[in-house]
Amino acid sequence: MSSVGAHPLVSVIVPMRNESEWMERCLGAIFAQDYPRDCTEVLVVDGMSDDGTYERLCERASADSRLRVLRNPRLIVPTGLNLAIRAARGDIIARVDAHTEIAPDYLAVGVELLARTGAENVGGPMVKLGGGQVGDAIAGAMSSRFGIGSYFQFAAAEREADTVYMGMWPRKIFETVGLFDEELVRNQDDELSYRIRKAGGRILVSPAMRSRYQNRQSWRKLVRQFFEYGVWKVRVLQKHPRQMSVRHFVPPAFDAALLAGLLSAPFGPGGPAFAAAALAIYVVVIAAVAWAEERAGRRVRYATALALIHHSWAIGFLAGLIRFAGQWMRDESPAPRLSPAEASSTRGR
Repeated sequence: MSSVGAHPLVSVIVPMRNESEWMERCLGAIFAQDYPRDCTEVLVVDGMSDDGTYERLCERASADSRLRVLRNPRLIVPTGLNLAIRAARGDIIARVDAHTEIAPDYLAVGVELLARTGAENVGGPMVKLGGGQVGDAIAGAMSSRFGIGSYFQFAAAEREADTVYMGMWPRKIFETVGLFDEELVRNQDDELSYRIRKAGGRILVSPAMRSRYQNRQSWRKLVRQFFEYGVWKVRVLQKHPRQMSVRHFVPPAFDAALLAGLLSAPFGPGGPAFAAAALAIYVVVIAAVAWAEERAGRRVRYATALALIHHSWAIGFLAGLIRFAGQWMRDESPAPRLSPAEASSTRGR
């Protein structure tokens, strides 16, 4: 095992592209960890930035031997993560996203949690920073059980979950289940978590692993984010049908029913009447949730954020059904795997 004394070596991997604004905040929090300095390495994978991020990373790496900078010509997150995992020396891999600041004890708590529970993946709740009227509304909606539904979005107690925010793994799990699926531009973390659970592994969310995430701060960026999640969830469904739960199907089924009702207008008033009634009920439910969960004066923006999350994801999913229509019966190639020889060679570097 790669370790110094009683502490295992932790490899922190950070995919980023054009993050000159957030780079220092993210790396500053990583290098401020109270985990032993000589038991930490940081690998930043730059997606061919053109805003000066790469040059600033190289300058920082020249001054701190713990930091290594890699380049990701394919630009997407899963290829960057896999490049970093293959190059990492540690027996524990910790992912940190560029728009996140981790607490000073984040790595120490994660190492303790892995050792104490024997879990194969651990992480903390996704605490959103908000920012401005729209950003705050988006942060609240994403943290609502009615907004997304994943436990890590609002976790208040340590428990098993389907997936976590970011993630911290024993390196050996990548030898067992493979690396991130490099086809999936989005949802690659959900897909990996499913393979871990399918192989009998446990995934834990603990509020003790504290971090803060800068969520989207405009309606346009929120819509794009959840539209892309919806599109790529179709590929996850095609690869792993059992990864999906009922809550994943509700938004696209609702929007598809509305569309079908409207399109049935030439055949009689029943379809449009059904669509209008369903939409009215949805508006009432959204308004009730916003009234119960948000302060006066912000409820309209909060309700707007909830609706955009639901329907951007739903429309993206329906678009994904069209985009990937020809891939339902296609033989799927397995995700790339970290071989035992590759793993042992990295530990010896």
